[in-house]
Amino acid sequence: MIDCRRMDPLKLRFVGRDQPELMLGAGMHGIGRANGRADTLGLLDEAQAPLVRFFVDRRGVWLTVADGVRGVHVNGREIRRMAMLRVGDAVYIDGIEMRLVGARPPQVPEKLPKDAGDVDVADGTRVLLRGVGGQYHGRSFTLERSRLVGRTEEADIRIDDPAFADRHARLELVGDRIILRDLGSVDGSVVNGESVRNAWLQPGDQIVFDAHHRFVVEAPALRRAERETRLTPVDEHIFELETPADAGKGRSTAWRLPWLLLAALVLAGLLALLLLFGSA
Repeated sequence: MIDCRRMDPLKLRFVGRDQPELMLGAGMHGIGRANGRADTLGLLDEAQAPLVRFFVDRRGVWLTVADGVRGVHVNGREIRRMAMLRVGDAVYIDGIEMRLVGARPPQVPEKLPKDAGDVDVADGTRVLLRGVGGQYHGRSFTLERSRLVGRTEEADIRIDDPAFADRHARLELVGDRIILRDLGSVDGSVVNGESVRNAWLQPGDQIVFDAHHRFVVEAPALRRAERETRLTPVDEHIFELETPADAGKGRSTAWRLPWLLLAALVLAGLLALLLLFGSA
C-alpha cells in the first residue's frame, strides 16, 4: 500500500492574480467557482459540482474534467476528459491560469561551480533534455556537452524571439549533477513552476524557457535519493482517455481486471453457443 503520509503536498499557484495558493495533498480535490463568484476558483466538495478534479497519489497527478465542461487547457492543449500532469504544468480553467508547483522550491547553488565543459559518458550514463512543448516538442538533446539556450545562431536550443536573450542560459553536467546556469537573461527560467536563474536539476524536472518551450530532464542512471520522497508522475506525456475516466472515484486497476476477464469469458461463451446452434 502507498504511504501517502510521507508525500510533500503540491500547490496550485495562480498566475497574475492576487489569490492564495490551493494546497493539494494526497487524495481527490474538486476545483470550481468558489462562493458563486465567476472570477474566483477554489476547492469545492462534490455537492458543489466542481469543474475539474485533481487526483493525487505517489504514482502521479491526474486531472479529470466534468461532463460538459469546456475551456480546460494544460500547457495550451485543450483537455476534454482526463490528463496526466507533472509539476510545472500550466493549467487553464475557464480563462484562469494556474501552475502546478511542488512544496519544495528548486535547489539553488550557493556558489556556481566552474564551467564543466564536455564530460566523459563512456560508462553508458545517458542524460538528456526531452522537448515536451513548443517548437522542440519530441526532440532530445544529450548533455555529453554543455547546451546553450538563446537566440544566437550558435545556440543548441535556439529560440527565435526578439525579446529572448542571445545567450539566455546553459545546461551542463557537473560530476553526476545537472546545473542550469543563467547567462544574464532578463526573466530567468522556470523549473517545476518556480522562476529561477541558477538551479541544480533532478531527473524528472521540467524546465520552461520563454513561457512556451518545455523540456524534461531524463537521466535514468543517475542517483535520485533526494527525489525518493517527491512526487514523480509515471509518464511524462499529457494524454486523453477514449473512455470515461474513473480516477476521481479512486478505484484501483486491480479491482477492474477480474471484471474484464469475466466479461471476456462470457463473450467467448456466447460466441461458442452462436456457432454451435447456428450450424445445427
